[in-house]
Amino acid sequence: MTHTRVTVLDYTVNADVYARYGADFDAEAVNDEILRIVNEAAPAGVTVERNGAVMAEDDAIRTAREFDWATVLKRIDLDTILAQHGR
Repeated sequence: MTHTRVTVLDYTVNADVYARYGADFDAEAVNDEILRIVNEAAPAGVTVERNGAVMAEDDAIRTAREFDWATVLKRIDLDTILAQHGR
């Protein structure tokens, strides 16, 4: 089965967010946790890779294109994730 790149999802937390908290965080662990959550929410046959590429199996391409990625990202509790990955 082939996989097709459908889009790119910017799921990583940028430096401005960390600066607002005024603390040091393990940014890689934070982004890994967000990626894990995004992939749990992704439709069957769809995977978000570490580089943000949304890859879909042939029969899931349309679903991946129509999926509401923004809502998934908005539902993530960033405060909790940051609290778990402070240094």
